[in-house]
Amino acid sequence: MNKHFLLTVLLLGLIVGPAAARRLTVLQWNIWQEGTMVPGGYEAVADEIARLQPDFVTLSEVRNYHGTRFCDRIVNSLRERGVTYYSFFSDDSGLLSRHPITDSLTVFPLNDDHGSIHKLVAQVDGQEFAVYTAHLDYLDDAYYNVRGYDGSTWKEIPLPTSVAEVLERNDCSRRDDAIRNFLKEAEKDRQQGRIVMLGGDFNEPSHLDWTRDTKDLFDHHGLIVPWTVPLLLDNAGYTDAYRTVHPDVRSHPGFTFPSDNPLVPVKKLTWAPKADERDRIDYVFFSPHPRLRLRKAVLFGPRGCIVRNERTEETSRDPFVLPLDVWPTDHKGVLVTFTLR
Repeated sequence: MNKHFLLTVLLLGLIVGPAAARRLTVLQWNIWQEGTMVPGGYEAVADEIARLQPDFVTLSEVRNYHGTRFCDRIVNSLRERGVTYYSFFSDDSGLLSRHPITDSLTVFPLNDDHGSIHKLVAQVDGQEFAVYTAHLDYLDDAYYNVRGYDGSTWKEIPLPTSVAEVLERNDCSRRDDAIRNFLKEAEKDRQQGRIVMLGGDFNEPSHLDWTRDTKDLFDHHGLIVPWTVPLLLDNAGYTDAYRTVHPDVRSHPGFTFPSDNPLVPVKKLTWAPKADERDRIDYVFFSPHPRLRLRKAVLFGPRGCIVRNERTEETSRDPFVLPLDVWPTDHKGVLVTFTLR
């Protein structure tokens, strides 16, 4: 009896095959003070999320204007559009999930604009996910220093003469502190078998982008910089989704900031008007897992960037999902597709 049963199960498995993999998407999006800097921006944020319907949305520049919590307000707006999301209240950064949230935590609380990290836990097809959102310290952006602008006061300064000088200035921020808090908390999640996702505007480029191949491009001024936040994540075993799918930094630079926006004057889109300040500072990182497979990574937004106070159309080979109509921000988002087996 048992032998016949096992044989039947085996034959059914051969006929039906392995269970189909589930598509799972994550969107990282800096929405520039909730889209309020752009006419019709808030409605555009809701429209775009309703169109793309990612499983998880990691948001940066959540300000909780209008006396309401942004994440609650956007969930209501999405419901009006026929889409159900769940949210975890946060400030500065926010989280949305298509799946019910079973736990949430503030990992690095906002303190005088020195950044924030928040976390939610949700289950998808029996697999727990710990999804983190980050909007890191923007008060000391050393990649502006390289271009001759003080990253704290946005005043013109002499160009740095060495990588050591750049990193010394970079150490003034609290970005590394925030990421170390993330790594400590996320290790608990990994020990519990959870898949960890981290999306955010790090306000810092990647060591994978400022390389020998790009040292004379984009106003890098010959510098090869081991930017510390992505390097900390890399060393801890986390995967940079976009750079993994698109490893060629010349053909696929992946610039997410500053993004051109035809509804906004150029002077509001750039801090360094005389510089080519294109950078990739919005990321989706994840912890490798046997059930998870990375499939696709695209930029979300308009192709244009701002270069030396001029609007320019990107000629790179980066893949894009273009906006419907109004673009509500000065960043491009990152949309990553996985399959969950």
